[in-house]
Amino acid sequence: MSAPNSQERRACWSARDEYWKCLDYNQNNVTTCEKYKKEFEMNCPAQWVKYFNKRRDFLKYKEKIEKEGYVPAEGAPKL
Repeated sequence: MSAPNSQERRACWSARDEYWKCLDYNQNNVTTCEKYKKEFEMNCPAQWVKYFNKRRDFLKYKEKIEKEGYVPAEGAPKL
């Protein structure tokens, strides 16, 4: 598989941004954003989709930690 050219990359990033915007607007309701998800998966290489999904999860987690602060789980071992 060859690397996406600049036009394909822009299409991928645009589809990703639209999908993420839909998820943000709909409180992460994937079924509501199915159209955007399909577009995202169609326009991006599978490895990119996997990476972007993990990236979004990390960014949402980071945002939560920054907003609410870190609270260790009950019974978690102390490091």
